[in-house]
Amino acid sequence: MITVLNPATEEPIAELPEAGVEETDAAVARAKAAFPAWRAVAPADRARLLRRLATLVEEHAAELARIESQNVGKPISGALGEVGMVAEVLHFYAGAVDKHHGETIPVAGGIDATFREPLGVVGLIVPWNFPLNIASWKLGPALACGNAVVLKPAALTPLSALRLAELALEAGIPEGVLNVLVGPGSVVGTRLVGHPDVAKIGFTGSTEVGRQVMRDAAGTIKRVTLELGGKSANVVFADADLERAAAAAPYAVFDNAGQDCCARSRILVERTAYDRFLELLVEATRGVRVGDPSLDETEMGPLISAAHRETVASFVEGDPRFRGETPGGPGYWFPCTLVEATNQDRIAREEVFGPVAAVIPFEDEADAVRIANDTPYGLSGSIWTRDGARAIRVARALETGVLSVNSNSSVRPSTPFGGFKQSGFGRELGMQAMDGYSEVKNVFFSTG
Repeated sequence: MITVLNPATEEPIAELPEAGVEETDAAVARAKAAFPAWRAVAPADRARLLRRLATLVEEHAAELARIESQNVGKPISGALGEVGMVAEVLHFYAGAVDKHHGETIPVAGGIDATFREPLGVVGLIVPWNFPLNIASWKLGPALACGNAVVLKPAALTPLSALRLAELALEAGIPEGVLNVLVGPGSVVGTRLVGHPDVAKIGFTGSTEVGRQVMRDAAGTIKRVTLELGGKSANVVFADADLERAAAAAPYAVFDNAGQDCCARSRILVERTAYDRFLELLVEATRGVRVGDPSLDETEMGPLISAAHRETVASFVEGDPRFRGETPGGPGYWFPCTLVEATNQDRIAREEVFGPVAAVIPFEDEADAVRIANDTPYGLSGSIWTRDGARAIRVARALETGVLSVNSNSSVRPSTPFGGFKQSGFGRELGMQAMDGYSEVKNVFFSTG
């Protein structure tokens, strides 16, 4: 059995059977059996079913947010926002079903056409930090393309995925099309990646595990989409609106207690503005409300587990520039922490995945680009400047998949999301995600 805990109280909230290889094989078999009929569903009908699921998510938003808040420890206000995005994502892909077009290509002697064909059974492996949200990023395009799915949530946070599967049946999505398996990644995930009847793996998680997914997928030449770690740069130039940039910066790191692959955890500041910005940043960080996730006013909750808290703590050496307050009593709490650093320090090289930011000075535009790119990762990032030409130059120069200018946002249902370098490959969200869950088939019709 798997015991699911509430990270804010350390108390059990569910006991679930633990799936193994046998259960994984059975889920894949169910998906394989359901695939032909699901693939044959008329596009308008498949869209209608996905839209019905999106509507059910909206109708059960309070319930799903409560599940997510208690299971992950995230503030209820943030959980409600995430459930809202899940519904938006499903609505988007309901509308994408009949807009994922092939093309006709001029050729001699006939007509050439391409078709977008579903892959078959796809395995979706999602992490514990945004369980329902990231599941929807994969489920939406996978189901819209006509694939059957085996979804493996993290063993720490499986509850929202299980409830979503119930809602999918209620929406009318046929049995076997969406299967949820609760079990350890080393068993269930490994079997999914190696299973000969699974055509594709969509994986979000650490870069280390992503490497293993690639190795295991090689045996069957399995298609893979990887969304992995990050060490994103928040680049603040001296001509920026420093007050606005400093007010926004804490929430780009400390949202979800820093357990976010998009966290702008390297804050790069032009040296001529460094002292003033740091002063503003400390004051803004002091204002982050840490506490009971069930309260509307809470902005940051606990970390996911005691083991993860130890890992995060190992990154903070010496005296930080700022360390915030946390509640007493039970819960895996860790304070908002600001550390002055260089880009060669461990805290600037490795993904902390906690509420710890490294503040790093730079000299000029070229130095900012050099430091921002001096990382094995390339997922997200921000550029703060009033100079539009500079913003474009720097955005083009950064080796990063998702950037925002004078903003710290990364994710919208209609726009592609994914990384460069060791942050992975392939794209989630937007119409680009549909390409990752389909194959292009080319057909020539002779007119001779």
